[in-house]
Amino acid sequence: MVRKPHILIVGGGYVGMYTALHLQKKLRKGEAAITVVDSQPNMTYQPFLPEAAAGSIEARHVVIPLRRVLKKCSVLTGHVSTVDHNRRVATIEPPEGGPIQLSYDIIVLAPGSISRTLPIPGLAECGIGFKNVGEAIYLRNHVLSRLDLAAATDDPVRRRKALTFVFIGGGYAGVEAFAELEDMARYALRFYPGLEPSDMRWVLVDAAARILPEVSPSLAAYTVERLVERDMEVRLNTRVKSAVDGHVLLSDGDSIHADTVVWTAGVRPNPLPAASTGLPVDEQGRLRCTAELRVAGVADAWGAGDCASVPDLSSKDDPTARCAPTAQHAVRQAKRLAANIVISLHGGMLKPYRHRDAGTVGSLGLHKGVAEIYGIKMRGLLAWFLHRSYHLMMVPTWNRKVRVAADWTLAMFFRREVVSLGQVQAPRQQWVTAQDQQKERVLSGV
Repeated sequence: MVRKPHILIVGGGYVGMYTALHLQKKLRKGEAAITVVDSQPNMTYQPFLPEAAAGSIEARHVVIPLRRVLKKCSVLTGHVSTVDHNRRVATIEPPEGGPIQLSYDIIVLAPGSISRTLPIPGLAECGIGFKNVGEAIYLRNHVLSRLDLAAATDDPVRRRKALTFVFIGGGYAGVEAFAELEDMARYALRFYPGLEPSDMRWVLVDAAARILPEVSPSLAAYTVERLVERDMEVRLNTRVKSAVDGHVLLSDGDSIHADTVVWTAGVRPNPLPAASTGLPVDEQGRLRCTAELRVAGVADAWGAGDCASVPDLSSKDDPTARCAPTAQHAVRQAKRLAANIVISLHGGMLKPYRHRDAGTVGSLGLHKGVAEIYGIKMRGLLAWFLHRSYHLMMVPTWNRKVRVAADWTLAMFFRREVVSLGQVQAPRQQWVTAQDQQKERVLSGV
């Protein structure tokens, strides 16, 4: 009896989940075993995080349970700490218990990226990331709690700090989160009689000379104009030097006192390929891959997505160009990668990944957006509609498409929910406090 090959997919994000989805569709029954390993049991559709934070989409509808969609695969929740490709063994650290040694025949490395941070004093203590649904929920609750605090205090200095929100990073993630949350907070203020939109201060800081490098300079300038019209500040060519206790010191000498500091200044490749696999990587720590998505010079090893350096064959001007770390590339690379694995198992000729960038779409709050599709620039309501239409089409599974569409449809008839569920950050706090009070009563004899 011939043993069927074992395909190990490291990462359950765009590349990992879509590769597994296509493999379980394309492979014949019993042709191969597939295992997906990720530290989370779900995939997050990150383009919807700003809307989830703003309450336009239910947070549960932004994540896709891996076990539900990958019915023909084994899903393990854990962190891959090392890969020994010579022995075809990966070491997995589960949430509890000791490490697990998992053997494989073919490996797909798709651990994605992590937040790119800098050693800025105070940032680790007061900063908030924006890369997963937990951070999106936390940020939403935090912003609304600052409105509650501002409404309850008579101290003008404390109120000003509570109502100051600083976002660091002017890429799509930063700009969309910045615009969506300001839109939500502005709407919420109608329920705070003592507060006005002019009491809030929203500041976007970026070290580059422009925001949104993914779009044309004219659209980036348009975005800045629309944000400034909403009394939001955009500080370009500016770096953050310190953020100790929420005192954000900028490179131009200005200082901003804020209760909310959000870090959205880009991502970097997951360190796993460079640190723990022994496979070839480039100077940025990304796997060196061929256009067929094979790890260069290594048999039975494949890579794609943010952690992979893949030739961009659509670039005619620069033969050394590599694919950008975008969700658009990741989803399409996963489809080609899965097809090539099947072709390799059948002894066929692999096909290279080639994809022309369709463009970008982005939201700037309810009914506001920017888009550039195949060179055609759009803005305002049309761009916002295209943004929603594109991502509704791209979000995985019909289950999530219907739920997200239902969220948007209901929002047309009912007002936006602006309640803070602060207790989700510390669900046991009230219980612990009650227990401490009970102990004090017992000790005092009451």
